Amino acid sequence: DDAWLWGGDDPGRNLITREVLPRVVHRCDPGRPFVPSSPYHAPEQVRRGESRLLPEQHLWGPRDYFKSRFYTETTAHFISEIGYHGCPNVSSMRRFLDEEHLWPWQENSQWITHCTDSTPGGGPYKYRVRLMADQIRELFGIDPEALDEFALASQISQAEAKKFFVEMVRLRKWRRTGVLWWNVIDCWPQFSDAIVDYYFGKKLAYYYLRRVQEPVCLMIDEPEHWHVRVVAGNDSRSPAEGPFRVWDADTGETLLEGEFRTQANANQEVGRIRVSHGEHRLFLIEWRVDGRARGNHYLLGKPPIPFERYRKWLRAIAALPAGFNPEEVAR
Repeated sequence: DDAWLWGGDDPGRNLITREVLPRVVHRCDPGRPFVPSSPYHAPEQVRRGESRLLPEQHLWGPRDYFKSRFYTETTAHFISEIGYHGCPNVSSMRRFLDEEHLWPWQENSQWITHCTDSTPGGGPYKYRVRLMADQIRELFGIDPEALDEFALASQISQAEAKKFFVEMVRLRKWRRTGVLWWNVIDCWPQFSDAIVDYYFGKKLAYYYLRRVQEPVCLMIDEPEHWHVRVVAGNDSRSPAEGPFRVWDADTGETLLEGEFRTQANANQEVGRIRVSHGEHRLFLIEWRVDGRARGNHYLLGKPPIPFERYRKWLRAIAALPAGFNPEEVAR
């Protein structure tokens, strides 16, 4: 596990996994081979102390724009931890913050406490509050002036980020083989990476991840050579096929449609769409497998994305299969 590097340890010298367990297995089941696995660091990686040589990595880093080089140029084969902050629903915040501490977020002692930092005046985790504001500014170029707007913008930022993290792994199958995103639900009322808050309030990322983690999912890759690839990712153990359509959320123009056919546990490029980096567009995707409709979307363009335009797009995203009520997001 990548976390072993934090203490400068070599897991090859771990007595439990390298000495005790092999002896116990040999004594109790002598015909069973024992191969030390996780945590495992290759000797050359240990010698050089370079985390980028690890096939399994925790991708925390600066947590800046979620399509920055830190994420897109990772050398990891398996991403064992990755996350992105998202503000809880306002209704949940009203349950764990006093009314006078709901807003603003700056130098707010209760916000600091509930970002898992109860140190008077703030300690090592105080940055998590500003991190949400910075990530909003990174994507939308705005500083929200009200709590409702802040919570919505933060949840959009988190949802797009986590959706992208899953897609960047699935689109690079088998060079990348899996991802564990952090995390599903909070264990106490806080500002965190969770997609469900302590009071079981679902953040927007819950709905985006539910779609993009379908065993058979159509996804759009990042622009290259004036085009984006549309890929059918099949992570199931059976072949899959069905009709699909990609269209522009603003104009309704069909950009690509047809039939996809994928082998089991394989990706298939189904087509390409001409684009420009200088545009802000939303592409909607729908496909059918085994008689059931699924949906996904793709956000084209570099930040800042116009926030009010995305709010309009959110209604179109919500209307896709496995939908949700856009009016309740972050409420």
